[in-house]
Amino acid sequence: MKIKPIVAGNWKMHKSLSEGVSFVGKIRNRILDKEKVKVIFCPPFNSLFSIVEALDGSSFGVGAQNAHHEQQGAFTGEISVDMLKSMGVQYVIIGHSERRHIFGETDEWINQKIHAVLNGELIPIFCIGETLEDRQMNQTTEVLLHQIKLGLGGLDSIDPKKMIIAYEPVWAIGTGETATNDQVAEAHGNVKTILGEMFGDISKGVPILYGGSVNEKNGAELIKTDDVDGFLIGGASLKEDSFCSIIEQVTTYYRG
Repeated sequence: MKIKPIVAGNWKMHKSLSEGVSFVGKIRNRILDKEKVKVIFCPPFNSLFSIVEALDGSSFGVGAQNAHHEQQGAFTGEISVDMLKSMGVQYVIIGHSERRHIFGETDEWINQKIHAVLNGELIPIFCIGETLEDRQMNQTTEVLLHQIKLGLGGLDSIDPKKMIIAYEPVWAIGTGETATNDQVAEAHGNVKTILGEMFGDISKGVPILYGGSVNEKNGAELIKTDDVDGFLIGGASLKEDSFCSIIEQVTTYYRG
């Protein structure tokens, strides 16, 4: 199954409503012809509805950065899948390392969220990745296996059109450090193997994104790496020139 590469921008806690709407408008005007790449914006909750409206009629996708697994209830500060869906959101980032390590989200909780997102007919961008300590102890493969098996536990099958995996080594997120091409290729290959063991050949069509200090200087080389189907980008997704450059590089050099 041929995979369409993805460039997703995770804005984290950046950009006001007006800044976000202006930004996506500028990107939309610059990359009208980049139909070979799926571009997804993941702004903060405050901008979701307005950005969905601003991108109406385009091929761009909009994703949320988190969701609760319950449909409703006394969960102050949370947002449900149904609420996101009602705004026109199509994707939800689940299991980002900052959610895991700063906010204490467990693999079991992440699993509940993935089920909620899929049941709500949205697409999870399921984040996995090892810490520096894990890497130094040669436990990367074991960590990825653990996170994937628990995160996707309870799924009888997988639909490649309704699942995105993002490998983000924790030690490379926002640090300026980037995994080597060999490290990325090995990790992505292991993810493909794990998915294949769990779900069979159908899983070959699941996009595997890389995230971890991706920028306009390293994007071209990273996208040529085996089993890399695009990027989940943090800091560089906040800058118009950088983000557009990375999209151009993926359009030109993706080998999937």
